[in-house]
Amino acid sequence: MTEQTETSQRPVLVVDFGAQYAQLIARRVREAGVYSEIVPHTATADEIAAKNPVGIILSGGPSSVYEDGAPRLDERVFELDVPTLGICYGFQVMAQALGGEVANTGLREYGATDATVVTEGTLLEGQPVEQNVWMSHGDQVSRAPEGFEVLARTAHTPVAAFANDARRFYGVQWHPEVKHTDHGQRVIENFLHKAAGLPADWNSGNVIAEQVARIREQVGTGRVLSALSGGVDSAVSTALVHEAVGDQLVAVFVDHGLLRKGEREQVENDYVASTGVRLITVDARETFLNALAGVSDPEEKRKIIGREFIRAFEKVQADLVAEAKADGEPIRFLVQGTLYPDVVESGGGTGTANIKSHHNVGGLPEDLQFELVEPLRTLFKDEV
Repeated sequence: MTEQTETSQRPVLVVDFGAQYAQLIARRVREAGVYSEIVPHTATADEIAAKNPVGIILSGGPSSVYEDGAPRLDERVFELDVPTLGICYGFQVMAQALGGEVANTGLREYGATDATVVTEGTLLEGQPVEQNVWMSHGDQVSRAPEGFEVLARTAHTPVAAFANDARRFYGVQWHPEVKHTDHGQRVIENFLHKAAGLPADWNSGNVIAEQVARIREQVGTGRVLSALSGGVDSAVSTALVHEAVGDQLVAVFVDHGLLRKGEREQVENDYVASTGVRLITVDARETFLNALAGVSDPEEKRKIIGREFIRAFEKVQADLVAEAKADGEPIRFLVQGTLYPDVVESGGGTGTANIKSHHNVGGLPEDLQFELVEPLRTLFKDEV
């Protein structure tokens, strides 16, 4: 039995080779109407298979495939019979793993580059013969693997794109995910819809009914606190959980002394009026400002903020338990407006690069007493 992903939709997995391209690729896949998730290059073939993917995209990266310690891929991934697209570094990883050759010729291409389509194939179908693409590479695929057809070339790169339709393996040296590549989104859509045969049937609206059902299943008859900051993310996550469990939810707004003018009043009046949620406001201005006094390191600040938020919620939890006395239902759940970029940037929990620890991900204290409810964890900001 395969492990269920965060959505009922089976994902296209974007394998992250250590650059920030992976998030952008995942966004482009979602814009094409297909659900996507990011996994680190350290994920094993078994871990990838457990996510039951409908496609795999190998991202670009800053390394050379020949460097000691360069990011590797479990080559058994290519035995999973899943349609796969390699981009830039991922293109070279694929070529090398499948028996092609990658060479450092010293002919680096960076920025806008003229590419010539030799054969359209499935991947480049409907695209002009001459087109502008965005390159960023020093190494290049000098020989395609056996069974692969060369689809495109540039003045310095004889194998700029290739395909093996029988195995549903494809690759491009350029970056189709960036807007600088004239027909980049068409490359991604051709891979998804034509090569992999995936319908364009996912959008962020699909998440609402799915998450309401998931929250009800997770929470049951339990009582829930929601961390309501007044921002879009926590406002939406609170509304979703309120839709799912109604009066089992109490929203908690922490005034930490660093708010925008009028923000507290807006939450206490407008949000409560529009949703009907019960709200408790905690005045923690002195606590937060004292804890942050003299601290200049951003990572340390985030961890202090994460800790003090949780301490505030724990105090509310204790007060509500005392208020309810013998109602028999503990307050075990805490709702957070955690987004997918928060998770990815905080290291993803699985070995991706830690850009910064968000206070609601890497900044949480180790002695957390709550079970987290995070209905937005798979979404980007605009999707929320």
